[in-house]
Amino acid sequence: MATRDPDPAGTLPAGTVTFLFADVEGSTRLLHRVGDQYPQTLEAFRAAMAAAITGAGGREIDAQGDAVFAAFSRAHDAVSAAVEAQRRIAAHPWPAGSAVHVRMGLHTGEPMVTGSGYVGMDVHRAARICQAGHGGQIVVSQTTVALIADDLPPGMELKPLGQHRLKDLTAPVRLFQIVAPGLADEFPPVRSLEARPNNLPAQLTTFVGRGAELSALRARLGASRLLTLTGAGGSGKTRLALQLAADRIDDFSDGVWWTDLAPLSDATLVAHAVAAALGVREQPGRPLEQSLLDYLRPKHLLLVLDNCEHLVAACAAVADLLLRHCPDMRMLATSREGLGIAGETLYPVPPMTLPDPGRAAPDDVAQYEAVQLFADRAAALVPSFAVTERTAPLIGHICRRLDGIPLALELAAARTRSLSLEAIAARLDDQFRLLTGGSRTALPRHQTLQSAIDWSYAMLGAAEQACFRRLSVFAGGFTLNAAEAVAGGDPVGAVVVVDVLGHLVDKSLVVAEGRNGDVRYRTLEPLRQYGRDRLLAAGEADAARTRHLQWCVTVSAQAEPALRGMGQADWLRRLSVEHDNLRMALQWALTSAAIDPGLRIATAIARFWYLRGHISEGRRWLDELLAAPAAPTVEAATVAGAMAAAAFLAQLQFDAARATALATQALEVFRDAHDHRGIAHSLGTLASVARWQANYERADTLFEESLGHYRAAGDTWGIASAIGGRAGVARMRRDYARAAALFAESNRLFRELGDQHGLSNSLYFMGLIARAQGDFAKAEALGEEGLAVSKALDDTYAVAHQLHLLGEVAWSRGDRDKAAALHETVLPMFVELGDKSCIISTTSDLALVAQHRGDAMRAGQLHRESVRQAQEMKDIPGIALYLERLAGLEHEVGRSTRAARLLGAADALRDQTKVSVPPADRTRYDGVLAAVKAAVGVPGFTTAWAEGRAMTQDQIIEFALAEPA
Repeated sequence: MATRDPDPAGTLPAGTVTFLFADVEGSTRLLHRVGDQYPQTLEAFRAAMAAAITGAGGREIDAQGDAVFAAFSRAHDAVSAAVEAQRRIAAHPWPAGSAVHVRMGLHTGEPMVTGSGYVGMDVHRAARICQAGHGGQIVVSQTTVALIADDLPPGMELKPLGQHRLKDLTAPVRLFQIVAPGLADEFPPVRSLEARPNNLPAQLTTFVGRGAELSALRARLGASRLLTLTGAGGSGKTRLALQLAADRIDDFSDGVWWTDLAPLSDATLVAHAVAAALGVREQPGRPLEQSLLDYLRPKHLLLVLDNCEHLVAACAAVADLLLRHCPDMRMLATSREGLGIAGETLYPVPPMTLPDPGRAAPDDVAQYEAVQLFADRAAALVPSFAVTERTAPLIGHICRRLDGIPLALELAAARTRSLSLEAIAARLDDQFRLLTGGSRTALPRHQTLQSAIDWSYAMLGAAEQACFRRLSVFAGGFTLNAAEAVAGGDPVGAVVVVDVLGHLVDKSLVVAEGRNGDVRYRTLEPLRQYGRDRLLAAGEADAARTRHLQWCVTVSAQAEPALRGMGQADWLRRLSVEHDNLRMALQWALTSAAIDPGLRIATAIARFWYLRGHISEGRRWLDELLAAPAAPTVEAATVAGAMAAAAFLAQLQFDAARATALATQALEVFRDAHDHRGIAHSLGTLASVARWQANYERADTLFEESLGHYRAAGDTWGIASAIGGRAGVARMRRDYARAAALFAESNRLFRELGDQHGLSNSLYFMGLIARAQGDFAKAEALGEEGLAVSKALDDTYAVAHQLHLLGEVAWSRGDRDKAAALHETVLPMFVELGDKSCIISTTSDLALVAQHRGDAMRAGQLHRESVRQAQEMKDIPGIALYLERLAGLEHEVGRSTRAARLLGAADALRDQTKVSVPPADRTRYDGVLAAVKAAVGVPGFTTAWAEGRAMTQDQIIEFALAEPA
């Protein structure tokens, strides 16, 4: 029913907006009464609301479950809509024996406008006002009353309801009730915090986000005698517990009582703090605990113990005593570790939600909790602060670097008074200097992020402190095995790392993620930086980083053979997860001159870099390591292996000079060592360079020699790759029958090995050959199979190629719309991947699409761009193909003589490379050729054709790229 407007600011001003929030009070009870008719009942409620909202000129911005949110540019319109909706609901013929009671709240404010609606605290305030009312009641805030009091619609009145603290825990607000003909007038007292006894402290800032957590915690609180919120310092435990207690106050007839234990240092005073919060006095000659039990035994209340971590044992004893003897009492606690008593339910408080790195649009970024908190706190200090096209990427980056930790976000937001967002982002590598200056009235440990973490660190034992600081060398998380390899040693033995790590998780300094035995640990970024500083101060940094480097050597050595066989998919995923750790290790190898382990890691994961599209990064690491002064202990074979890996990555980016030089140097070393596999790998790289340079004779000879050495080494994967290389040469020569047979053999071997990437790659080329041979059904089947394999691998590179193949097949089959959609999808993918060959091919395909759609100007631009890029690549057969396609356009726009010259030039290039027109393009080519001859006549065609054939390659390119007059 919701009618979200893609641009809510279109008619509703971005300034003052009045919100109407409505929900069905007692919807659970209504569900039980109406039974199967409830969906229709709910729909009738929504329909009545929608009609009233749109009739009054409002925009419904959300409708979920039994609630509706609407926005109005005029407060009077919101009031009219609320009254009209109540009348419609009252007049509806509800099922027998049932009635629908809707409560409504109105509030005016200045929210943030996004593409998905309005966000900000004024939106939430409207919901809180609604929740204070009763079914049939319309409750209005003072800010809205100020706009409508002197000009109420006829027959309406405002009834003062007094001052009330709402469940957002802010200062009291004045509330009013709309009284109008046809609406009920008398209601019970509003459901404010004053409706139940409590001592919940008022909050000076708004509560932001945590909707999912509150929903989960409400259910857990109802099912648990003791619910403990755990998390590191600054994670927002206290604020979340406060909000949960306020939200559920109606569930406890004797109220909610808050006990802040942070100021205590004496464990014997816990019971005294509880008694003081409840107003229970100690009686002479009688244990205080007994007085507490006598008071609490008949009560139905919620007792909250905040900040238990430094008094865990004492808190556990008091909680256990009270829960055993007071059956109607429930407890809520916050602590950095659980209390560890029977009946306790733990709830680790997660960081606030964060935007993905790829999200930069304001509407996308603003919907995440961390961004909302940062923006809310910044706007309180700098009223002009907003999430805009310029600021959204920076805010998202800041929030991610701070790992969504509320205290860190608030401290960073406080810096907006004196620093730009760019300056804040630039200083996040030294967070503990930046994140200072918290509230002067906060506890010392909450005034700065470092103080908050100092508090936790000081309570750790020596082994826990050592393990915590050593774990800071990991980036992006770690496994238990990794922790044991790096964090062991005095005073933490490797055999007890698992126990110490468990303690750190219990105390919220390390986060454990995953399930079913696949657990991964991580330290939130601010905590990791703190641990790093402690590691440096302890003089242990070099040793820990060296152990981390050696662990990465072990992992990469295990990965290398698996990347060519059955374990490929698993290891690609694992290396993707560990990539930040591998980067950290490589940087330490360079910094500490540990060149040998650095070269071993980079060589072993070169194929990972290729398969996951990190080719430029891989080349940079290998080049830097190869350029660094090598220690005498670095073996020549290790250096040669790194050269071969660097050459392999260089040829993938068409860097012929670098690839040929490195591969040649490596080849010499491998020949001297009689290393068949190394020889074969280097020859394969040289063959690939020769192939894309159109030196097909040399390429085939080198691939054949490479194949022989792979066979001598017994390397089945290498055999499959070399056969695929020879198949590629045959394809470039347009010897499709030979190419198809070789690719089929390569495909068979990759299937046997379980190399899914090799399988996907061979399926792609087999599909291209089937299309070139005119067997479109086979080509499509191969493309679909390859696409499924590529998606299972989560390989964007391979997925893009399979979609490209399917686009070309669709075009060949005459399905122009499908082809256009596929080509438009994959071009940005190829651009991001840096695949020049496929960028050119797809650009040419899109030129044909534009030509088909009658957009001659766009088609011409794209055809010429294809020619230009093919020239840069020295792809002579490609140049010929794109010249022929350009000729077709030139003829269509009336430049047939120019088209004839282009066709002659293309024919000369084909003679030069002995590559004929592909069968898939033959029909189009023959049609263009015949049409051009008919248009200019045989004599004119013969002359123009000869002029084209007589051009040099440079002249051909200059002629083709020149814009016709």
